[in-house]
Amino acid sequence: MTREQYADVIVDISHEKVDRPFQYRVPESLAGSLEAGMCVMVPFGSGNKLIKGYVMEVSSRCKFDPEKTKEIAKVADDGVAAQDKTMVLAGWLRRNYGSTMIQAVKTVLPAKKAVGRLEHKSLQRIMGKEEILSLLGECTRKKQRAKARLLQELVSQEEIPFEWITGKLGVSSSAVKSLEREGAVRVVSRRRFRNPVKFTERDSMLPVLSFAQQKIVDSVIADFDQGRRGAYLIHGITGSGKTEVYMRLIGETLKRGRQAIVLIPEIALTYQTLLRFFRRFGDRVSVMNSTLSQGEKYDQCARARNGEVDVVIGPRSALFTPFPNIGLIVIDEEHESSYKSESMPKYHARETAMEVARLHGASVVMGSATPSLETYFRARAGEYTLFTLKERLTGGMLPQVHIVDLREELRAGNRSIFSRKLQELLEERLKKGEQSMLFLNRRGYSGFISCRACGHVMKCPHCDVSLAEHRNGMLMCHYCGFQTAKPPVCPRCGSKYIMGFRAGTQQIEEKLKEMFPGVRTLRMDADTTRTKDSHERILSAFAAGEADVLIGTQMIVKGHDFPNVTLVGAIAADLSLCTGDFRAGERTFQLLTQAAGRAGRGSLPGQMVIQTYQPDHYAIVRAARQDYEGFYEEEILYREMLGYPPAAHMLAVQIYAKEEDKGMRLAELLAQSAKKTPVNLQIIGPAAASIGRINDIFRFVFYVKQQNYDKLIQTKDVLEKEIKRLQPKGETVQFDFDPLNVL
Repeated sequence: MTREQYADVIVDISHEKVDRPFQYRVPESLAGSLEAGMCVMVPFGSGNKLIKGYVMEVSSRCKFDPEKTKEIAKVADDGVAAQDKTMVLAGWLRRNYGSTMIQAVKTVLPAKKAVGRLEHKSLQRIMGKEEILSLLGECTRKKQRAKARLLQELVSQEEIPFEWITGKLGVSSSAVKSLEREGAVRVVSRRRFRNPVKFTERDSMLPVLSFAQQKIVDSVIADFDQGRRGAYLIHGITGSGKTEVYMRLIGETLKRGRQAIVLIPEIALTYQTLLRFFRRFGDRVSVMNSTLSQGEKYDQCARARNGEVDVVIGPRSALFTPFPNIGLIVIDEEHESSYKSESMPKYHARETAMEVARLHGASVVMGSATPSLETYFRARAGEYTLFTLKERLTGGMLPQVHIVDLREELRAGNRSIFSRKLQELLEERLKKGEQSMLFLNRRGYSGFISCRACGHVMKCPHCDVSLAEHRNGMLMCHYCGFQTAKPPVCPRCGSKYIMGFRAGTQQIEEKLKEMFPGVRTLRMDADTTRTKDSHERILSAFAAGEADVLIGTQMIVKGHDFPNVTLVGAIAADLSLCTGDFRAGERTFQLLTQAAGRAGRGSLPGQMVIQTYQPDHYAIVRAARQDYEGFYEEEILYREMLGYPPAAHMLAVQIYAKEEDKGMRLAELLAQSAKKTPVNLQIIGPAAASIGRINDIFRFVFYVKQQNYDKLIQTKDVLEKEIKRLQPKGETVQFDFDPLNVL
């Protein structure tokens, strides 16, 4: 007689009350076949309603009365099974970031359910290359730009998936039908999943690495072969060849029978970027990103699990690709804030990648021209191995940067949002037929107040962050709750020109057209990028020369390569500098450095204009010089003095409530509980969030600082127990470790 088996199951309900495993009897039909990670249907509650759950553990020990223990109904039909390592990772996320276990489990499952395979259409070239080139010339003469873009790709690609044509290339179905009628292409449909890109050309010759590039590859691979699994940071200026280093390391990883994951910020996942990897590694590469359907994600995971692909490229969720034997994780542009999740569990891809690498015995390689302070701090401390690439291999020179003092512009009688220098350079570019980019960084903007005459910014006397203007005319600190009335004149110089910055991208576009009638513009912001693939359509149109000036928010200056762009203008660098956030200086430096890298990437020299009320601020001065080390030395002193990350760790406890007084009361109770813990903590707040109410939900926050991350985890555990004891009805609590954004 076989012994009874019992399974611990975490049920698919995201609520603190049921955030624990429930034990079920394993039916005879599943005995011996049920494993940890499998998705099952179980009876739950007094009504025994069948709900989905995930098996955490199978054992022969019953923890409760066997007579009262319910039985698993069946294995879920559309469930996705998780591997053992995946469930271990979910437990790690739960412990380190705070969430329910089911939220953590769902996070580590890139494909949430099994979906039948979809039909995939692609476009196949049936004309020869010579005929395609002839047709391309004709379309170019007739200014049929969409058809020309598609034909340009068909010169080197015999087959292209339909989703890339209508999405990434921005070509309409009518243009495709026109080429079909001309006998240039045909549409083919297949039932089984294909790679997102089909191509015929492979890199036959690998580029020769520079001495510095080769040294990185040799060092990382030597460590790997000797059993040392390290974390490495490549600090390389724009165009220094970081991507080629990644690809060589991936190639060496594949030779050793291991798999590789490449993380790229979603905004940098362009057709051109991916094509470099596809041409190098062929059909062993796949993509995992938010544009894929559930069915496509399921297919991708199945192919990774079955060994049909060895390399997956995607944003932070690609980290959870179910490869059996990961050998390398690459995090490109590691400083990007999109690597931090904004929903529970609020994990950071960098820290999570380290845990995935530990579970698989893999190495982690990070790269950036402007590394995050956290990563550089650890590299300087010896936790990560630091490599530098200082030589630009891609041609072109870094641009000449002009810092314009907007206070001087006001004194000279120029009240336009364009400085005289920027107007002069824009006019030059329009005459020469060169392109320009103008960006306004509104990220984190919450109405900071500054003096237009002397540049003075109203700051909190306790936190050294700018005060935000609220509609009642009060200025408030979103860290400690300090409030003061908005002064009628500047407290430093007495000027009446003290106000918030109100310009937006639309106003910039209107003013530009007033100043230069006939200028062709494209605008890229939240309003113009609401639809799927709208980013790529706008960027493709700009790359094709359909506009003289691209105007937008910070999204336009990240990772794009336009050889004809010779001027970049930062309309108001102070917008990112004066947010109520201790990371404001770092974000400003990174943004301006990245923006400067957009100009002069081709054969033509580039220039950049930084318009600011604080021309002497170290973030702006260092960005103009592309001096990362100098910026780091100044910024880290500020962080160490005030105990901000990376000098110490910080936990944001965020409270959301339907009733304002109950939310504030819960925030105060939890802050008091944190103060009673035996751990030595610094607690700031509680206070109302920067936006105190969204969708009729009131928001409160307090911050806990401690140098030891594990002690913050202990504090989180204490607060979770207190929340269970209090059992709040209309309030929820979230934890955010080392937050990237102020609530």
